[in-house]
Amino acid sequence: MSAKRKHEVEDENDTSSRYHPNADQAASFGIVLRDFYPPEMSNARCESYTNGTLERPMETLERAYIETEQQREGISANAAVVHWFKTDLRIHDNRALQAAYNLARETKIPLITLYILSPEDLIAHLISPARVDLILRTLTQLQRDLSELDIPLYIETQTDRSAIPTRIVDLCHEWGANNLFANIEYEVDELRREALFVRLCAGNGIALETKHDTCVVPPGSLASQTGKQYAVYTHWFRAWVTFLDRNPDVLSVGEEIGSNSGDARRVFSSLFDCPLPEAPEAKRLDQDTAVRMRALYPAGEHEGQRRLEAFLEEKGKGYDEERNFLDGQSTSVLSPYFASGLLSTRTAVVQARKANGNRIAGGEVGYISWISEVAWRDFYRHVLVHWPFICMNKCFKPAYTNLDWSYNEDQFTAWATGRTGYPVVDAAMRQMNHDGWMHNRARMIVSSFLSKDLLIDWRRGERYFMEHLIDGDFASNHGGWGFGSSTGVDPQPYFRIFNPLRQSERFDPDGNYIRKWVEELRDIEGNAVHAPYERGAGGVARRNGYPEPIVKHDEARDRALKRFKEVTSGGK
Repeated sequence: MSAKRKHEVEDENDTSSRYHPNADQAASFGIVLRDFYPPEMSNARCESYTNGTLERPMETLERAYIETEQQREGISANAAVVHWFKTDLRIHDNRALQAAYNLARETKIPLITLYILSPEDLIAHLISPARVDLILRTLTQLQRDLSELDIPLYIETQTDRSAIPTRIVDLCHEWGANNLFANIEYEVDELRREALFVRLCAGNGIALETKHDTCVVPPGSLASQTGKQYAVYTHWFRAWVTFLDRNPDVLSVGEEIGSNSGDARRVFSSLFDCPLPEAPEAKRLDQDTAVRMRALYPAGEHEGQRRLEAFLEEKGKGYDEERNFLDGQSTSVLSPYFASGLLSTRTAVVQARKANGNRIAGGEVGYISWISEVAWRDFYRHVLVHWPFICMNKCFKPAYTNLDWSYNEDQFTAWATGRTGYPVVDAAMRQMNHDGWMHNRARMIVSSFLSKDLLIDWRRGERYFMEHLIDGDFASNHGGWGFGSSTGVDPQPYFRIFNPLRQSERFDPDGNYIRKWVEELRDIEGNAVHAPYERGAGGVARRNGYPEPIVKHDEARDRALKRFKEVTSGGK
C-alpha cells in the first residue's frame, strides 16, 4: 500500500468543509441519522476515496485477512461449524452455507446455523416494516427446512448492534466451534465490522471465512483497459458478460446440502425449535397490512424459486416489449426475494440463460433484457464498493450535494401521499404505500418528479422508499435515486427530467393504472385521466377531491436546469 494511503481509522476527525449550505436543514429532516452516524462528510473526503488515497472498507477487510493469515491457518476444526445467516436467507445456492456444510461433512462434525436480529440495525438501515415481516416469516420456514436436515437454526435478538461480533464469538466458544462462515455484505458498516470481526475471531481461535455471494460477479473483478472501475452501466455490462463467458465457474450453482453430520440432535438439542423473535415495535405492521403483505409476498425461498420459474416460462420472452408498461404485471416481482436473499441473483441468471438456450448474449431479446435488468443489482454494488461514500449520505457526484435543494414539507407530504395533482405520480406513490412495491418505470417517474419538479433533496425520497418498500435494498435504491435525481453514475441532468404527462401517456396509455390507484379519477374517461385539469375533466376531479397540480412542469424543468447549471459551473 502506498505511503500516501490513509487507513479509514486515521482520518475519522476530518471535518474540513464537511457541510454544504443546506446541511443543517437536511439533518433536521432526518437525512443523517445522528444516533448512528456522524455529520455529513466533506466533498474533499469523497475525492480521497475516488482517487484511492483513502483506504476503502473492502480493502480494509482484505487487509485484515492478509494480516491474520498465519493465525487462521493454525486453527483446526473442533466440535462444530457455524454458518451466520445475514441477507442470505436460503439453503439453495448459498456460497458460505455450502462451504460450512462441506467442512462439517469432511470433519464429521455438526453444522449449526445462526441468525442475529438487531433492532438497531433495522432502524439504522431504514428497513421497512414490510421487509422485516417478510424476513421473520422466512425465518420460520428456513428453520423448518433446516430442521428436516437435522441442522439447527439458532436465533436471538441483540439489542446492542456493536456487541454482535463479541456475542457470536461467545456462542462459538459455547458450541465448541472454531470455524465460522458468512457471506459478505458490501455496505460500509458491514465491511468495517467484518474487518474488525476477522481479527477478533482470529485472536479467539476462530477462523472466520466470508464469501462473495450477493453478486454474480464479485466487486472489483471488472475494470477498463486503463484499470479504472466502470461508472457507466452499458460499458460495465459488456465487461460483465465477457467476464461470465471467460469464467463459467462464477455461474456454478452449488450442490444441495444434505443431512447434518455428527449427532446434532443429541449434542445440540437445545438449539432446535428455537423461538422466533417478534418484530421490534417500531417495525411492526398493523394486522390488515400484515395480512395483505402475506398474500402478496409469501415467505421463503420456495416462493422465490416458484416465481422465477413461472416468470421465465410465462413472461420471459415478451419481457423486453412489455416491461415498461405500468398496467398489468409484466415484470417478475422478484425484487423482495432478491433483497433479503431468499433467491440468489446467480440462480436467476443461470435459469434465464438456460431458458435462452444457454446464452447470455444473443437469443431471445426478452431473456437478455431481463438478465440485463438483474445485472443492475451487481452494478450498483460494484459502485458501492469502489465509491463507498455513497453509504455516507453522499451522492456519487458529491458536488450535487451542494445544489440548493428544497425542504418544503407540504410539497414532500403531497408527493409521499400521492396528492401532487399529477395522476401517474400519485398512482405510483399510492401503490407503494399500499403494496410496499412499485414498478421500476414508476420509480423513475416519481424520483425525477421529487428531485427535479419539486427540487426536494433526493435523500428524503431515498429514505422514504427504504422505509416503505418490501424490496428496499440500499445499493439498488441509492442507485435508482441517483439515476432519477441525476446525482448518481452517468447523471445527464440536462436530459433526464421526465415529463410526467408524457410518461403517463406512453406507459399507461389507457389510464388503467391511474384509475386503479387514484379512485378520485375512476369516472374520467379517455386521455383526460392523465391530466384532468388540462383536458376538461377538472370538474369531476375537483368534486371527487383530487388536487390541482402543485407545480407547473415546464416552469419546474427550467428551474431545475438552472440549479444544476449553477453547481456544474461553480456558481454555488
